[in-house]
Amino acid sequence: MTLVTVLLTVGGWCAGWWLWGRPQRLGEGLGAPSDRRVRVIIPARDEARNLPGLLGDLVALPDRPLDILVVDDHSTDGTAAVAASFPGVSVLPAPPLPDGWTGKCWALHVGVANLVARPDDVLVFLDADVRLSPGALDAVGADLEARGGVVSVQPFHTTVRPDEQLSLFPGVIALLGTGAGKAAGNPSGLFGPIVATTAADYEAVGGHEAVRPEVIEDAALGQHYLGAGMATSLRLGGDLARFRMYPNGLGQLVEGWSKNLASGSDAIPTHRTVLAALWVIALGSAALGLPGVPGGPTPTALVGIATYLAFVVQVRRFSRATGTFGLASALLYPIPLLAFMALFARSTSRTAVRRRVAWRGRMIPVRGARGHE
Repeated sequence: MTLVTVLLTVGGWCAGWWLWGRPQRLGEGLGAPSDRRVRVIIPARDEARNLPGLLGDLVALPDRPLDILVVDDHSTDGTAAVAASFPGVSVLPAPPLPDGWTGKCWALHVGVANLVARPDDVLVFLDADVRLSPGALDAVGADLEARGGVVSVQPFHTTVRPDEQLSLFPGVIALLGTGAGKAAGNPSGLFGPIVATTAADYEAVGGHEAVRPEVIEDAALGQHYLGAGMATSLRLGGDLARFRMYPNGLGQLVEGWSKNLASGSDAIPTHRTVLAALWVIALGSAALGLPGVPGGPTPTALVGIATYLAFVVQVRRFSRATGTFGLASALLYPIPLLAFMALFARSTSRTAVRRRVAWRGRMIPVRGARGHE
């Protein structure tokens, strides 16, 4: 390895640790939960397979009366009937999707409007594939009570099939980019699967109507909270919240990340984008240095091995905190790294060139601007 390569890889490795910081898990270091009324809104489009898990978790919560509303976004798989089969769950069919709205934003906007919430009520927006352990909503409420503004959670990513390991780098880089581990200050975005805020603060920032055309509505909504001078808090799901992102095969994984990656990067502050890119380049550089290793135990070969193993340790640390990504995925990290690069290139093509992305049978126009701290 040349001196320039060594400096690049060391700099990228250090950049990775700095970007990672010290992200908090949901429930860490917080006081008593809030006693505010909790209103749960779940947007659901063809979620008959996922809803029983989440709704079962919610209705089983001890001593926690909840208002649970599922907004059926024109599903074709019996989503509404599944939701209605759970006691205490209300189902609202979404009106036709207006021009200029994404389906999720419209469903959540309609759901909040239907609730007629009091200003101090807590609104909790949940994706249908989320699973909650007892204490999860209490922890979210305690976090919101402590800081105000908006709280969001990135659930622990459960993987089952080998192809789901390809989500390793997209998930980690999302955390690096948003600043979830910042010791001070507000992160630059939100994680969409779990978002909580008071009805008063939600109305003050314009709610989902303010971000109605955005593909990555969570990042855009976070910018509105920051612009209003309100706190944004990001947490890792840990033992309290988890999900399985793309259970329907490689095609769904490719479609999902193609929708999210390039648009999500647009909301990341410039300096974090540069450092994340440096980290990815350094990862690749360390991997490219391995072909010279079989030449023997030369100083260059030993440096190459040490550098590669340093990145294996780092990737393993990050991936274990985000999901069930195995040791093999860290040891062979060039494979999911190449997958990430391919997915990002595809996402860039869809968003920057075609200006449209596909998701759940809809074509969504792409717009949005780079976020700043």
